[in-house]
Amino acid sequence: MDSIKTESLIEFTKVKEIWGSFALTEKAKQEIEKMQPLLSESELLAKQRETTEAKLLLEKEGNPPLISLNDMRKFLAAAEKEGILTAEQLTAVSVSLVAVKRLKDYLQRCKQYGAALAYYDENLDDLKEIRDEIENKIRNGRVDDYASKLLKSLRGEIERTENKMKEKASAVIRANKKYLSDGFSTQKNGHICIPVKRDFKQKIDGAVIEQSSTGSTLFIEPASVSRYYSELQSLRLEEENEVRRILYVLTDRVAQKGTVFEANMKMMEKLDFIFSKGKLSMEIDGTEPEINTERYMDLKDARHPLMDREVCRPIQFQIGNGIRGVVITGPNTGGKTVTLKTIALNCMMAQCGLHVSCRSAKVCMNSNYLCDIGDGQNLSENLSTFSAHIKNVLEILKNVNRESLVIMDELGSGTDPTEGMGIAVAILEELKKSKALFLVTTHYPEVKDYAEWEDNIVNARMTFDQNTLEPLYQLIIGESGQSCAFYIAKQLGMPERMLKRAVQEAYGETQSMPWGSLPSDGSEDGDWTPGLKIEKKRTPSSKQTKARRFCLGDSVEVYPEKRIGIVCQTADDKGRLRVQLPDKKIWVNHKRIKLLVSATELYPEDYDFSILFDTVQNRKLRHQMEKHNIDEMIEQNP
Repeated sequence: MDSIKTESLIEFTKVKEIWGSFALTEKAKQEIEKMQPLLSESELLAKQRETTEAKLLLEKEGNPPLISLNDMRKFLAAAEKEGILTAEQLTAVSVSLVAVKRLKDYLQRCKQYGAALAYYDENLDDLKEIRDEIENKIRNGRVDDYASKLLKSLRGEIERTENKMKEKASAVIRANKKYLSDGFSTQKNGHICIPVKRDFKQKIDGAVIEQSSTGSTLFIEPASVSRYYSELQSLRLEEENEVRRILYVLTDRVAQKGTVFEANMKMMEKLDFIFSKGKLSMEIDGTEPEINTERYMDLKDARHPLMDREVCRPIQFQIGNGIRGVVITGPNTGGKTVTLKTIALNCMMAQCGLHVSCRSAKVCMNSNYLCDIGDGQNLSENLSTFSAHIKNVLEILKNVNRESLVIMDELGSGTDPTEGMGIAVAILEELKKSKALFLVTTHYPEVKDYAEWEDNIVNARMTFDQNTLEPLYQLIIGESGQSCAFYIAKQLGMPERMLKRAVQEAYGETQSMPWGSLPSDGSEDGDWTPGLKIEKKRTPSSKQTKARRFCLGDSVEVYPEKRIGIVCQTADDKGRLRVQLPDKKIWVNHKRIKLLVSATELYPEDYDFSILFDTVQNRKLRHQMEKHNIDEMIEQNP
């Protein structure tokens, strides 16, 4: 089954988005995006220790001085190809080395807490000599004047030459004010020029460099200035060559330490990934889970990590130790789906090396996570809700194994209730055979009955606030729940006449109904008394009547396995019969039974069925008791 689809269904993709926001480096973000549940126990335990230690250090020393190094590899590649890094790029290299130094200092301080994570400082090298050299020779994004004696001399000579040119231009301006448009010099295309009125062009000795947009002003470089221009250009060329030499030397130093820079970056990315897990744990108030391979789970005060803690009430959940399946029932507003996601999401987070949103947690490793949540409609493939469910179910059954965790919502929904119930039971049978751990939700009472009587499967129910119709997110294992449809419908405003009709169709009588009785005076606004035990009265077409058409000794076929058995105990008030199979006796709902041969055709009248269904010891005991009663009667009536 598509792991990305499963992650989306249980909302692990949303957890990854939050997790990714705590990472700074692109590599760590990519690792988070592609993270899958780990299948090696030793690796998973190591990842959990990392998360725990990262959270400890964050709590004790605050955020580590990590930075994004997304451009560093490009700089190193350029340096190794004998290119020349710019002053800005070398400054970025220096900043990265400063970050390495600060990170080493941070980890050094953290060693006092006994965390193995702190000793990663030994894998970091801040290359102090190179860092100091870059900082001494490059400042404010340019090669500093004092980077070399020659550069200092050249820049001093350039400054003096430029000042001489400005002085000469100022002298020309003072001597020719009446011919000028403005009383100041300006620079055009690298030349120092004065603004001369077009009509007085011949009055100034020099070359026209540019003219104004209107053409009324000419920008002329005076001859007294131009003879310094060539000297200035020569000095600037020498300066540029010296700057390139300095940059080349620094770039070569960086290139020679390329492997050290690469190791620093990898360690920075690794620590960024590890600390992002610790930051996520702090965000969700997480706890390190106990990991096991014994196929059991025990979650205490489990919460959905994406839900508001003021709204989401913690749940208690256990599975394993003989229980492999849990059937969750309860009202539509009861939070069954949220519970499924809470359990699956916490398990997947634990298996990805993350802390879980629980007070404490024991989580087993799963080989895969198989989910069917949501209506699954796909208009492009012309799939109805039921078709989509069945398609997902078949894919799940194809991939399930004894180490899987299976999550299914609204089992068997989207079709005829009777047939849907049968399919739901068949699915549970297959999941049980696979020996996987599974959690399903349903509204079918027959599925609840199945879970009640089958080994290794238990019922569970969700509670909800009947006054506010808000889910309480409380899971009670070992009890089956009610859908509360009538109660919810009444609370949401459904008229009493409609409710009476609904109850009559469902139960045959309006006096006995789920979640209390309707008023008998016909009023439209009577109150229900929630919480009363239901006593269902049935019409002649009810399931008890249908179930009682099966008699003791009837040969029947039990679906979906199509096993042959004999009815050894007739139907109870829930429509269940006891059937003797070749290897055991089981309780089964009458809807899963098909009559093959009636007892009247198989056995003579007054046949003693205890021969078939009782042990020899029991029959001897019954015979002795009957004989004893007969002897007493003879003595009393000689």
